[in-house]
Formats: sequence, structure tokens, C-alpha cells
Amino acid sequence: MQSSPQGATASARAKAGAVFRVTSGNFLEQFDFFLFGFYATHIAAAFFPASSEFASLMMTFAVFGAGFLMRPLGAVILGAYIDDVGRRKGLIVTLSIMASGTILIVLVPGYDTIGLLAPALVLLGRLLQGFSAGAELGGVSVYLAEMASPGKKGFYTSWQSASQQVAIVVAAALGYALNQWMSGDDIAAWGWRIPFAVGCMIVPFIFLLRRKLEETQEFSTRRHRPTMREVYNTLIANWTIVVAGMLMVAMTTTAFYLITVYAPTFGKSVLNLSTADALMVTLLVGVSNFIWLPIGGALSDRIGRKPMLVAMTVLAIATSYPALSFLAQAPSFAHMLETLLWLSFLYGMYNGAMIPALTEIMPVEVRVAGFSLAYSLATAVFGGFTPAISTALIHSSGDKAAPGYWMSFAALCALCATLYLYRRGSAQLRAAV
Repeated sequence: MQSSPQGATASARAKAGAVFRVTSGNFLEQFDFFLFGFYATHIAAAFFPASSEFASLMMTFAVFGAGFLMRPLGAVILGAYIDDVGRRKGLIVTLSIMASGTILIVLVPGYDTIGLLAPALVLLGRLLQGFSAGAELGGVSVYLAEMASPGKKGFYTSWQSASQQVAIVVAAALGYALNQWMSGDDIAAWGWRIPFAVGCMIVPFIFLLRRKLEETQEFSTRRHRPTMREVYNTLIANWTIVVAGMLMVAMTTTAFYLITVYAPTFGKSVLNLSTADALMVTLLVGVSNFIWLPIGGALSDRIGRKPMLVAMTVLAIATSYPALSFLAQAPSFAHMLETLLWLSFLYGMYNGAMIPALTEIMPVEVRVAGFSLAYSLATAVFGGFTPAISTALIHSSGDKAAPGYWMSFAALCALCATLYLYRRGSAQLRAAV
């Protein structure tokens, strides 16, 4: 019996509401991560004073990256917990931990006030954020995959990443407004804390949204729910899939943190563009990402994941360094926008196909833990340290386009992993689209 138009509309509305509620935590996570990267120079001055600006900035980016080192631990522990107790309960726990880290960073006084305790508390806040984020992204992606309509898994899962782009746009807009309303000295002294405080203010609202989530039907009807010990044993038995999945994610995390978190610092410190120009470019890149992600996901539903993944990684290998060289040779607002919009296209189209592919390659009983671990390892090894590695590459080589080498390397890793996983002949990969 066919469903009525009213029933179909109600179902679509319910699914849209579920997408909004589950991705709200992703918004908060990326909102804070972007702010930490954009205000890195101010955070460095407040918490990590050193003999040189380079050393201070490197310490700040190292603490930024340290949060990503906690992600694999969070992926294993919290991911196994979510696979055991359910998506809804687990995602409320991850949000609680994430909010604690965010509030801590906002409230910590500067180094001049409490000395070494200041950087220690900032580090603790980043570690809490990283621990929760290790399972947050995987839990959200799996939730979206399990609630997706047949044949639309790529489109639905793309909204996990799309919600992060909304965070980038909002954070960049806040930064742009502060830059217009406040003096540079006031922003450096205390104004940089305002966007972080805004993030804290929306935490209660996100909690209310998460509490209204319903458990996915696929999980609710599952007869056997593995214990955490069984989850760990299954992950160990499938370690090759986890490692290959990590390499497949490498391009996503590297490209994302290069064109969003690192881009404002790159524009200001390396290209000597104005703060307003760097923020406006980042805002427009967030809009571009938001557009391309669902297109990439929907296209992968139609033509398959593999063609999308291979095409985008090959393009990234071939064009990342030339694109950044073009920008470095003639830095301007227009050239930075053109370059980052191209990299945004590669990221959005690739990630739209990669997220559903990663949910499909993982054994169903450890779907959240396996996805989260692969993604977290990639973020820890590649993405999270992209700002620090990019800064170090430019400093050591004198080549302002050197981050392009890092992105090309990540894309090569992703290409090899994609070819391996699909050549492996996994029935899941061929049948799950």
C-alpha cells in the first residue's frame, strides 16, 4: 500500500528534525575548534608566551593538536560504549564531555595571572574536547546512515560534515564582526574570548535537542548488542580495515583543517592579508563546503563511492601544490578565495562520498567504534597537526606553498586506501549504496 502525500511529508519532516538534532553537537565541536585555530596568535600570547612568535605559535598549535591525540582513545572507549548502550544515550554523554572542555577554556585566566596553571588547564580542556570528539563524529555519522532512506545514505550522512560548515560560517562571521567593532588591542586582550563564550551559551540549547533524539530503528531491532570487550576484540580482528579507513580519511581531515582552521592564520601571518580579508575568505569557504558536501554525497548514491573517491584524490594530488603556489606568488584576497574555493570543491565532493563509504566498510556490530577509531586516527596523524606541520614546512623551507605537499601526500594515502578497500572485494562496499 502506498503512503499518502501527508504521510510522506510528515516522514520527511521527522527525518529533517532528527538530522538537525543529531548534528547540533557537531556544530559545537567545530565551532570551538575553528575559533582555537583562528585566534591562535591571541591564545599563544595569553597562555604560551615564548621568546619568539614562531615558538609561541608552535606551542599553541601543538596543544591544538594534542586534543586530536585523545580522539583515538575516545573513539575506542566512547565508541564501544555507544555500540553497547545505543546512539542516543552515547551522544548525550559525548556532548557533556565536550561542553566541559569548552567551558574550561573560556574561563581560564591568562599566564600573567596564574602562571603555568593557565596552559595546563587549556591543555586539559583540549584533551576533554578531543576525547569526546573521538566518538561524537562517528556516532553522528552512523546515526544518519542508519536512519537514511534507502538509496540516500550518502546524501543523509553528508549533513554531518555540512553542520560543521555552518559552524565555520557562524564563527567566521562573529570574528569578522568583532574585527569591525573592536580595536586590535582589545581583541588581543580579552575580545577573543567572546566567540568562545557564545559557544558556551548555546550548550543548553543543544542538550535540549539531543534529549529529544529517538534511537535508530536499526539499532533498536538488533538482537545481539556486543559488550565492550566484544567490541574491542572485533576491532582487533579487523585492524586492517581500520587502518585502511584511517588512510581513506586522511585527505578529508587534512583538506578541512588546511582550508578552514589554518587558512585565517595562513592569510594573516604568511600572506600578510588583513584579518578581515582572511575571515571573509574562510566564511565563503564554509559556504562552499556546505554546498558541495550534499552534492558529493548524493552523487555518490547515484554513481557509486569509488569513482568519486578516486577522481577527487587524483585531482588533489595533481593540483594542491600548484594551486597554493599560484596564491603564494601573488597573494591577494581574490587569489586566496579562488585557491581555497578549488580546494573546497575537492574536499566537499570527496568527503560527501567518503563518510558513507566508511560506515559501509565497518562490521555492523562495531560500526561506531570502528568508524570513530579510523576517523580519529586520521585526525590525530594528519588533520589535527596540519596547522603545525604547515607552519613548520613554511618555516623550514621558506616556501609559502609548502602545505600543498602535505595535502598531496594525504590525498595519495587516501587513493591507495580506496583502491585497496575496493579491490579487497568487500560485499558491503558494493551492496550498501
